[in-house]
Amino acid sequence: MKSTLRTVRLQLAEPLRISRSVMTARDAVWLSLEHRGLRGHGEAVASAYFGLDAATIGRLLTDAGGALARFADPESALAAQRAGELLPEGTPPAVAAAVESALLDLVGKRAGAAVHQLLGTLTPPAAATARTIGITDPEHAAAQARRLAAAGFRLLKVKAGTPDPEDDLARVAAVRRAAPDLRLLLDPNGAWTPTEARELLPRYADLGVEAVEQPTAPGDPEALARLAEGAPLPVIADEDAVGYDDARRLAGRVHGVNVKLAKCGGVHAALRIAELIAGSGTALMLGCLTASSLGIAPAVHLADRARWVDLDGHLLLAGDPWSGIGGADGTVRASGRAGLGVRPDHQEGHFREDVA
Repeated sequence: MKSTLRTVRLQLAEPLRISRSVMTARDAVWLSLEHRGLRGHGEAVASAYFGLDAATIGRLLTDAGGALARFADPESALAAQRAGELLPEGTPPAVAAAVESALLDLVGKRAGAAVHQLLGTLTPPAAATARTIGITDPEHAAAQARRLAAAGFRLLKVKAGTPDPEDDLARVAAVRRAAPDLRLLLDPNGAWTPTEARELLPRYADLGVEAVEQPTAPGDPEALARLAEGAPLPVIADEDAVGYDDARRLAGRVHGVNVKLAKCGGVHAALRIAELIAGSGTALMLGCLTASSLGIAPAVHLADRARWVDLDGHLLLAGDPWSGIGGADGTVRASGRAGLGVRPDHQEGHFREDVA
């Protein structure tokens, strides 16, 4: 298999402010694997939080390309990936997820099957996705909520974690008034102490918030579990639930875990977590980083397995260089096309579209 890389800049439509940072753009590295005239694609995005820049991702994906060259076909490489025998120990999960994505895309195209079919689901998954509203003034948040409700969204996620908790409450209250029929999630990104969380969560429950992601600072999952035990609304672990071991520690002790492929290592790692927590009382949430449709697509093929779906990273972009998973109407959908089912923007002029 031959591998090629391209680094691109993904510009956001507007700055996204969360409790710990403001983001206006994100670098992405695209991996293309070619075998006998077909190509499979994957994407890894840079993340300051996970300590990954584009240069590091590119170097690691170049090394992965060398490892892939040892295999006669993508099917055997994918089997090695699943067995943990393809990439070196310590490979960042985002890099592993991008390699797996490209392999799944290529294997699916060779088989004439969509990725969800490779995973045992016949009907293309479709799910209502949350749409994120960042930390902003109440008036702007309300205007966003009205626009999104009119577009067809049924689930919004509002960011929180400003120094003055009343600012956050005012924003959520404004969103609730603007879109009274929509479901609401809250995400402080670990900005609160346990004491603050215990004081604030009843007020958000009164506003009709359905669940809260990672209300307390990551690094103390026991504190998060204790908070969940008496919380007036479901508590979902995000930054405290990076991989399988974290999910095992929290299964049955929090109401949900937010599984992001770039965080856990890819589709099959996510499926292992889903199997682990099944029946434990802890539900699956599928989340994402800000990325193109290429980066989001693998998770969309799992969307029917989650209680909460937050796969809107491509919807935050000023321009998405890939298409194929929808979402502008509030619903993400896996394509029935072979592989991931995404198409490149031909104006990008780098990857051609492959048809099995």
